[in-house]
Amino acid sequence: MTDTYVRKGFGLKSEVQETLASDYTGELVDLLRSREFSLSAGGTTVQLAREFGFCYGVERAVDYAYQTRIKFPDKRIFLAGEIIHNPHVNAKLRDMNITFLSAKGTGFDYEPVGADDVVILPAFGVTIQDLETLRGLGCVVVDTTCGSVLNVWKRVEAYARDGFTALIHGKYYHEETRATASQVEKYPGGTFLVVRDMAEAQLVMDYIEASQGLTPAQPALTRDEFLARFSNQAPIHFDPDVHLSQIGVANQTTMLARESLDIARAVGESMSRAFGAENKAKHFRSFDTICSATQDRQDAVVEMLKEPLDLMVVVGGYNSSNTISLAALCAEHVLTYHISDPDGINVAENSVRYRQIGAHHHELEQANWLPLGGELRVGITAGASTPNNKIGESVARIFAVRGVDPASIV
Repeated sequence: MTDTYVRKGFGLKSEVQETLASDYTGELVDLLRSREFSLSAGGTTVQLAREFGFCYGVERAVDYAYQTRIKFPDKRIFLAGEIIHNPHVNAKLRDMNITFLSAKGTGFDYEPVGADDVVILPAFGVTIQDLETLRGLGCVVVDTTCGSVLNVWKRVEAYARDGFTALIHGKYYHEETRATASQVEKYPGGTFLVVRDMAEAQLVMDYIEASQGLTPAQPALTRDEFLARFSNQAPIHFDPDVHLSQIGVANQTTMLARESLDIARAVGESMSRAFGAENKAKHFRSFDTICSATQDRQDAVVEMLKEPLDLMVVVGGYNSSNTISLAALCAEHVLTYHISDPDGINVAENSVRYRQIGAHHHELEQANWLPLGGELRVGITAGASTPNNKIGESVARIFAVRGVDPASIV
C-alpha cells in the first residue's frame, strides 16, 4: 500500500488555508484572546478557558481532508466514519461531496469503495482489519490518524509483543478504542480488556486479588460472571484466569486524564498486593499515554474554576468524548451546560438545549437558564473538535440573551 498510502498531506496547505479560515475562525474568540480571555458588557462577563477548541491533531485531520478534495477533484472520496466528532465540520465535508462510510462490525463497510477511489481515515484511526481491507482494494488511503493515538498504539503493541494484556481505559464502542484494541492482533494470542471507569477497573482488581487467594472488600465476580460482564469489552479468546496475570495499562486519549491516572495507580497497587511488590514489574506496566491537548484543556478548566463563576458552558458534539470529559470536570465545581453548538441557545426564549452530565446520553431543555438582571459571570470552553466560529457564536448568544448586542463589544 506504499504507493497509495498518504500520511503527510499533499503539500497543498496554502491552497486550503483561506477556506479553512473562513469556515472555522471566530472574531469574538480572537477578541477574547486579545482581552486576556475575558469580555464584559452590560453586567455580563464571559471568561474563556486559556486552552480550548481545535487541537493540532484535529486541525491536521481537517486540513488533510480539504487537501484531498483539491488533489482529487474528479475522484470519488470516502471517509471512514466521521473525521472528528463535530457535526458542523462533518457537514462541511459532506458539502464537498465526500461520502461517509457506515460502521460495520468493529470497523466500516468498504463495499462501495473501488480501486480508483480515495478513502480518508479519521483522526481516531481505524482497526488493523480495516487497513488490511483497504490494502486489498488498492485504493488511495489518506491517513489522518492523530499522533497521540499512534503513541498509544505503540504501547499496546508492545504489551502484546511481551505477553501482557492491554487494559484500556476507554469506551469500547468508540472508534479510537476499537482501533487501539486491534493493535494486539499483531501478535498471536494478543489480548485486551476495556474498562469504562474506576468502577469497572475495580471489578478487574477484585478478580485478580481473589484469584491469588486474597479477600477483596467486595465479593469478586465468578469467571462466568466476569466474562458476561465484559463480553463486549474483550476479544472472544479472552480468559480472565489466564490473561489477567500480566497487565499493561493504556487509555483512550480523550478520557478524563485524572481518572486514567487513578486507574493506572490503583491497578498497579492491586497487582502488588496480588503478586508481591517485589514482582510488580513482572506483572504490571503503565505508561502515560494521555493526550497533551486533552490534558491542557482539562488543566485550563481547573485553573479557570479557581475564580468564582455562576455557570459554565461547554461547546462540542454530544458524541465527542473529550468534550464530555470537560463537561463532567466542570460539573464537579459549578452548574454546567454541555451544548452541541450555538443553536442550543435560544435567545428569544432564554432557553438552552443541552446534554445532561453523565455517561449516558440524555438531552434536556432548560427555560430561563440565564438570569436577565444583575451581574453574571459565565465561563466557556470547548472540546478539541469544536471550531472557533462555533465558540464565538455561543459567546454572542450568551450576551444577546442578556440584552447586549454582540456587535457593540469592541
